[in-house]
Amino acid sequence: MSNSMVREGASKKRVLTGMSGGVDSSVTAALLLQAGFDVAGATLKLFEPADAAEDAEGRPCTSNAEDARAVCARLGIAHHVLDFQDTFRANVMERFAQSYRRGLTPNPCVDCNRSVKFPMLLRAADELGCDFIATGHYARIEFDEQSGRYLLRRAADRNKDQSYVLYTLTQEMLSRTLLPLGAYTKPQVRQEAESRGFQNAQRPESQDICFIPEGDYGAFLEAEMGVSPQPGDILDMEGNVLGRHRGVIHHTIGQRRGLGLALPGKRYVVDKNAVQKTVTIGEERALYRNVFRVQDLNLISIRDLTGPVAAAVMTRYRDRETPCVLEPIEGGALVRLAEPKRAVTPGQSAVFYIGDTVLGGGIIGDLDEFGKNGQEK
Repeated sequence: MSNSMVREGASKKRVLTGMSGGVDSSVTAALLLQAGFDVAGATLKLFEPADAAEDAEGRPCTSNAEDARAVCARLGIAHHVLDFQDTFRANVMERFAQSYRRGLTPNPCVDCNRSVKFPMLLRAADELGCDFIATGHYARIEFDEQSGRYLLRRAADRNKDQSYVLYTLTQEMLSRTLLPLGAYTKPQVRQEAESRGFQNAQRPESQDICFIPEGDYGAFLEAEMGVSPQPGDILDMEGNVLGRHRGVIHHTIGQRRGLGLALPGKRYVVDKNAVQKTVTIGEERALYRNVFRVQDLNLISIRDLTGPVAAAVMTRYRDRETPCVLEPIEGGALVRLAEPKRAVTPGQSAVFYIGDTVLGGGIIGDLDEFGKNGQEK
């Protein structure tokens, strides 16, 4: 049984819908109303830059409360503004900064869904007497009678699928979440918005992190989060010093531009060490690995990882799936890839699929133990 739309209006169930003012969340609320649910809208105030009046346009994460309020008024539903800025800063922005201090490359959207958006929406739903929450994410939730577990599945529109950033959801969260857009394509959603006269129907999307709209992570970490860059050596694969860098926070695995070196051929960041303050560069072939480990594992379709499991893995959003085998180890899982994968990056999320169902996911750990070619030492 799918709960993407569903449990259709049974006994006028109440739903608190997260509304950013964008087209996806607006259509989500409209579809739920159409299905017979008692709907209220909630705008989560997470981060507000100094020039929010301009930057909020079209950025789903930087919620525009006025736009959301206008949509709710048009739909005839209540609208609430929930201020979670302190929670967001502590659980997303501070964690983002701390990860970069440690030489990792985090995914703040995953952290936000895990620690802020879903748990805070559920808490607000309880306070407002709502049975479910809903968001405008493109993914599907279904209940599997055989296993007795809620499953997270890819959206019908593979180009918009957001199951990757939802892998941290627990069974409790999944059981109380509705994702109406899981069966829709983006053009269909825009058509739905047009038909309802929503002014945001053709609003462009942004791929930026909501609290770093210009995409300059290093500048944000220095100016906003007080992270002091620590200059250090740029090394080649043999450990020879080639030059100096401004700080590991300005570099990430797979980076080619901005190294400030004149070298023959293309060179990429293949490793960085925050403790030793080093950035190691090499040829593109050094970016490929066929084994890594994950920690903080959250399993969805199964209760425990008790033995090797064949799956496919994505190691970043919009990534190409790669066949793999997960093996349980202390603190997480070992991932053996069927073919080498480029730029596996510590701190990013690895999400595992069996078909279009999310098996689970975790955080990519330190790669040093596997040597320079991605093989176990």
